[in-house]
Amino acid sequence: MSDSKTANAQKIAGTPTTVISTKPVVLSAPGRGEDLQVRVSAPATGSDLPVIVFSHGYGWSMNGYAPLADYWAAHGLVVIQPTHLDSRTLGIPAEDPRTPRIWRFRIEDLTRVLDGFDVLEASVPGLGGRLDRDRVAVAGHSWGAQTASALLGARVLGSDGVPGEDMSDPRVKAGVLLALTGLGDDLTPFAAENFPFMKPSFDTMTTPALIVAGDNDQSHLSTRGPDWFTDPYTRSPGSKSLLTLFGAEHSLGGIPGYEVAETTDESPARVALIQQLTSAFLRSALHPEDTSWRAAAIALEEDPNALGKLQSK
Repeated sequence: MSDSKTANAQKIAGTPTTVISTKPVVLSAPGRGEDLQVRVSAPATGSDLPVIVFSHGYGWSMNGYAPLADYWAAHGLVVIQPTHLDSRTLGIPAEDPRTPRIWRFRIEDLTRVLDGFDVLEASVPGLGGRLDRDRVAVAGHSWGAQTASALLGARVLGSDGVPGEDMSDPRVKAGVLLALTGLGDDLTPFAAENFPFMKPSFDTMTTPALIVAGDNDQSHLSTRGPDWFTDPYTRSPGSKSLLTLFGAEHSLGGIPGYEVAETTDESPARVALIQQLTSAFLRSALHPEDTSWRAAAIALEEDPNALGKLQSK
C-alpha cells in the first residue's frame, strides 16, 4: 500500500474530519426522462479517498440518511448519493410510463455515478484527483439495498424463474446492505402484484458484503417474519457477514435521518453501532491490511450489553 493510502486508512479509523458537501451535482442521463442529481460529501483534506455510492430507500432522496453519509464522510470516505426517480422530491405519478422500470433505472443510476467520476471530480470544488477509483463500495437501505445488491451480483428472476440480466460491476469491491428484502417466494399477494421485481436470486452475489437486519423487522410485503431479511446472507456465497440488531425494525433505529417520522424504533445507540461497524467493515474490505473489522467483531462479541450479533462466512 502506498504511503498516502496507508495514511488514509488510518484517517478513516481515527478522529472525524471536516466534511464538504455539494449538491446538486448533475449527471447527464439520456433516456431517463431527466438528468440524475447527486449529492457528494467528502473529507475536506486527504487524497486517495475511497468512494461509497449510496442508494436511498423508497421515496427518499440525496438529502436523506445523514447519520450514515455524514459519518462515513467524516471518517475518510467520499459519499455519493443519487436521487432516484421514485423520490418524493420529484413527484413522478404512479401512472408515469417509467414506473414499472424504476427498479432498473435505480441500478442504472448507480452505474451512471461510477461512469461519471470525472464529472463529479470536476464539479465539486477541491475534489479533483482525490478519488481512489480502485476502492469503491456500494450501499443502500431497503429498496436501495436491493438496488445496490445488483452491482454485487444479485439478479432479478423473471416470471419463468430464470435469473435476468447480470448487472454486477467489477469496479465495486464491497457492499453494505441495510434491511435488504429476501426471496420473492415469500411475498404477500399485494407485493407480488405490485412489485414483481422483488424476486431476487442471491446465488451469484459474490462480492463481499455486510448485511444488516433487524430482528423485529416485520414487513407487510412478506408472509415470513424478520428472518426474511437474512436471506441475502444465507442464500449468497461467501464472503458475507450478517449483523442482526436486537429490537430493530425497518429503519434500524433511525438511519434515514434524525427525528424522522418513519422511524418507529428510534435508538441513537443502535445507529451509532451501525456507523461504527459499517465503517470498520468498509475499512477492511477496501484496505485488506486494515484489521478494524476483526477488532470490531471481537469487541461486539465480548460486549455484555451488545445491541446485536455478528455472523460471518
